[in-house]
Amino acid sequence: MSLGGQIAPRTELLADDAGVLARALARYREPNHLRSAVEIATTILPFFSLWAIMWLALDLGYWIGLVLAVPAAGFLVRLFMVQHDCGHGAFFRSRLANDWLGRVIGVLTLTPYDCWRRAHAIHHATSGNLDRRGVGDIDTLTVREYQSRSSWGRLRYRIYRHPVVLFGLGPAYLFLLQQRLPVGFMRDGWRPWLSAMATNFATALVCATMIWAVGLGPFLLVHLPITLLGASIGVWLFYVQHQFADTFWAHNKDWDVREAAVYGSSHYDLPAVLRWFTANIGMHHVHHLCSRIPFYRLPQALRTHPEVARINRITLGESLRCVRLTLWDETAHRLISFREADAQR
Repeated sequence: MSLGGQIAPRTELLADDAGVLARALARYREPNHLRSAVEIATTILPFFSLWAIMWLALDLGYWIGLVLAVPAAGFLVRLFMVQHDCGHGAFFRSRLANDWLGRVIGVLTLTPYDCWRRAHAIHHATSGNLDRRGVGDIDTLTVREYQSRSSWGRLRYRIYRHPVVLFGLGPAYLFLLQQRLPVGFMRDGWRPWLSAMATNFATALVCATMIWAVGLGPFLLVHLPITLLGASIGVWLFYVQHQFADTFWAHNKDWDVREAAVYGSSHYDLPAVLRWFTANIGMHHVHHLCSRIPFYRLPQALRTHPEVARINRITLGESLRCVRLTLWDETAHRLISFREADAQR
């Protein structure tokens, strides 16, 4: 890899090259507190404003609320991205400020901040490692693992990977139910339980206050579609960031964290409006290589290193084809579909 020229093919990538790039990107890690405050204000104020307009419009026709639920969900996703930056210590210089803002936002995103931060750190440390799957990622089997399963085991994996489950039922289950407990950390002491239970208590208090103010029916009619749509968008973004044809997976002996960051994460090149709502999370390979960069500095980092922008670039239209990619082919070193795997068998 050359910082001033063409990116080397993956087979020629050396860990030292990715290390040089990571050090070059480190110059963008410093947050701007005024900019961070503006980003929070321009996200949370429109979110609550849209919520209030949806409630006021209930008497005029529910279709108005359903239309407004789309941008409201976009602002909720953006709030999650602010929480995400806080988890990486990227939004403020102070860890205390990052953590408490993340915890407050977690009440709105139904995400226990401290539990999520721990799981997400594991994801960054193990992304693309076939021997360390299972925490903070989309379940992905190799072709050999899938074909060695029983008929019932293969059916279960097919159901899990169906778009209706993965982007519809799954996100609803994850955010409404699963995250009410410190799943994955239930035997790791009191801290994960404190994070989950404190978030549950604060969320229940906020919901109870809103129900008291507007009524149970109106509250559900407004908040439920925003939450469900936001959850689905969030899972979709996470999926596309790592589940594309030429992603990176390797066993521990051949795995390198920087190589996995560069080649196992996509550059989801979205239209400008969607980039804003998703807080530039589509520049995911840069984020994985240097996770302390605030999201509003990622475009500057990518402009300075245009050769990196070409790696794993996926457009909005191209991303839709990623849905059918379900299994890692260890021979071809790429994700393939069930149909391709069945043909091999």
